[in-house]
This record gives sequence, C-alpha cells and structure tokens, in this order.
Amino acid sequence: MATILLVEDNPDDVSLTLRALKAHHITNDVVVARDGVQALDYLFGTEGRAAPAELPAVVLLDLKLPRINGMEVLERIRAEERTRMLPVVILTSSDEERDVITGYSLGANSYVRKPVDFLQFSAAAKQLGLYWLLTNRAPPTPRAP
Repeated sequence: MATILLVEDNPDDVSLTLRALKAHHITNDVVVARDGVQALDYLFGTEGRAAPAELPAVVLLDLKLPRINGMEVLERIRAEERTRMLPVVILTSSDEERDVITGYSLGANSYVRKPVDFLQFSAAAKQLGLYWLLTNRAPPTPRAP
C-alpha cells in the first residue's frame, strides 16, 4: 500500500490530517516529517539510513517549516532525478499569491489552502486522498542508486 509523506510542524494540523484521512477510510501509512530536514532525510536517506525503496505516493507539504522551509524542500525534490516526478501537494495556511506562484513555478502539482473549519478540512483531506491515492496514476519510481 502506498505511503503518504506529511511534512507538517504543527502537531494540531498533523492530528487533524490523520483524523481526517482515517475518517474517510484512507488507511495508507502516513510518515510524518516535522520539518524540512526530516522530510529530506526521509526521501534521500542519511548516513545511518538509506532512502526508502519505494517513494511515497504523494507528499503533503506545508510551507512554513523550521530548519528548511517547504519551498526549499520542493526545490530539492525537483532537483533530484529519483524524486523529480514525485507528486507534491502544497497544503498550507498561506493564501499569499506569491506563495502560490512560487510553489507552481518550483513544480508543485497542486496548491491547497488548509481550511480552518474541521469539516471543511476533513472534506479537503478526503478529496486529496481519493485523488492522489486512487484516481491519479503516478509515474514509476526510479530505483535508488
């Protein structure tokens, strides 16, 4: 079963996302990275741990992250051959036009503003899950070096 990489530093938003996915019977494993460094370490590996053999089906990426922000994470994902086509959905509270433009310019597949209301957030999580995990056909994953 495909994995979701959730890159989010706010524990409340992590809980909300996990609850919303579970409420809509999206039972895929969710790997949570709490900052940009953890996200990159997960995707590319570290000295002590190799990159995963299979990339996640989708990355749900917040922009305002500690250590390395979401735009920098997106840049790194698009710069590497193995992750270049990995679906990345920016899921953020930012509604700034410059963030939308920059996100798409860097290769985001989608830009979704987090709704404040739980029911709206839950509906958005359901749509994201259904589309990116069931409807979308992801490109094949290049093998790790």
